[in-house]
Amino acid sequence: MASETGAQRPKYQRIADDLKSAIESGEYAPGDRLPGESALAAQYEVAVLTARQALKILRVEGLVETKKGAGARVIEFRPIRRHGIQRLAREQWGAGKSIWSADEERPVTIDVEVASVPVPAHIARMLELDENEPVCARSRRFMLDDRPVMLATSYLPLELAEGTAIMRVDTGEGGTYARLAELGHGPMHFREEIRCRLPVAGEAERLAMPLERPVIKLCRTAYDADLRAVEVNEMTMDSAAYVLEYAFDA
Repeated sequence: MASETGAQRPKYQRIADDLKSAIESGEYAPGDRLPGESALAAQYEVAVLTARQALKILRVEGLVETKKGAGARVIEFRPIRRHGIQRLAREQWGAGKSIWSADEERPVTIDVEVASVPVPAHIARMLELDENEPVCARSRRFMLDDRPVMLATSYLPLELAEGTAIMRVDTGEGGTYARLAELGHGPMHFREEIRCRLPVAGEAERLAMPLERPVIKLCRTAYDADLRAVEVNEMTMDSAAYVLEYAFDA
């Protein structure tokens, strides 16, 4: 089978590629308005619908935002650079700092809900609990620059969390991991699994993102010194809002 060449690519894709190159080169800076559908259609001698498809690609990829009557503008949002190793160091949460502050200086708004719920089957296996045994579930939605960027739910054995600040909306300095350390179960080992998929409708709605844009699904398990799983944190991140960075010595 012959390889796909630029000439064989759909016209709307070639227009989108040109616009992405212009954004990456700085020809269009954050906040700048892109040419409208009619202007693009005239420039590339295509139908307005084709130009609309090109702009949709940029919106789905998180490069532009569109508002009715205002056209498409290059997004001003600066992605979060998530430091996958440094953020979990004991020196971070052990010093009373939030994990979030290892990645970002911009203020974040977090909507938090805490409840005792029956453990989901897959979480029960990871925490080595009986099916439907109650667990502490800490559900959060993270907002940065008025933009939803991540949904996260942490599951912890109720026998550890019950009666502690872990069951409160505000867990105090250092967060959940500092409270676990006070209980003699501070995390000493972490395991993260990462995959990407398209969001379900509820995720897209809560993250205010298009259904066509993938989300990053990250599941982190925290283990104490005895290698007991003490927390499973399932995260759903807007892929256009994050850069995942991992730095370590050989």
